[in-house]
Amino acid sequence: MIRVAVTGAKGRMGSTVVQAVTDAPDMEVVALLDAGDAITAQSVNGAQVAVDFSVPTVTESNVHALIDAGVDVVVGTTGWTEESYARVSEHACRAGQAVLIAPNFAMGAVLAMKFAAMAAPYFESAEVIEMHHPGKVDAPSGTAVATARGMAQARRAAGWGDMPDATQTDELGARGGRVDGIPVHAVRLRGLTASEEILLGNEGEQLVIRTDSFDRASFMPGVLLGVRRVIGRTGLTIGLDEVMDL
Repeated sequence: MIRVAVTGAKGRMGSTVVQAVTDAPDMEVVALLDAGDAITAQSVNGAQVAVDFSVPTVTESNVHALIDAGVDVVVGTTGWTEESYARVSEHACRAGQAVLIAPNFAMGAVLAMKFAAMAAPYFESAEVIEMHHPGKVDAPSGTAVATARGMAQARRAAGWGDMPDATQTDELGARGGRVDGIPVHAVRLRGLTASEEILLGNEGEQLVIRTDSFDRASFMPGVLLGVRRVIGRTGLTIGLDEVMDL
């Protein structure tokens, strides 16, 4: 049995993780931690792996505390930067622990990001539209940022330059934000859970890759896979695809 602690356990995602781990035949929940709870070797209660679904303002400090507590960590909270990745990577390597940070745990979203990076070198234009419920606190989503970065990296490797765009004025920011040169647009709409459209275009053709999550349960198979696969690793792994043998 894999002993699991959950941080952010009282939140919407955290409580769903607790139920998924409880229902898994090879796991057991040994610690439930939330805002105000100290993360120590004692409070994690012998956990081998911790799952963090807290909030962006505290997720990095949670991860550092969990590493110090001798626990491997699976992180679904977004809001990470290159600098925060670097700090966690250094700490995890030094401590001999493993951290898996995934911008999305839904299998459809993970595969969509992979497909987008595979397709990007073959299309002149690319944009991302991410659509979430209005309770989401960060924009753009971590999934959209990861998608754009993956496509941009693939385009650079293929020798692509800037994408065609004759826009000269955009006082309202209607062209969206830019992630490594890829336009990213964020929608916050009542009734949505989590959706992403990846648009790729050449003259005369368009490829649309779309993924939709209608319920938080869609993320749980990926979370459980992350818990199983993080054990035995060392250092920082970014993206569930890195442990899926894709």
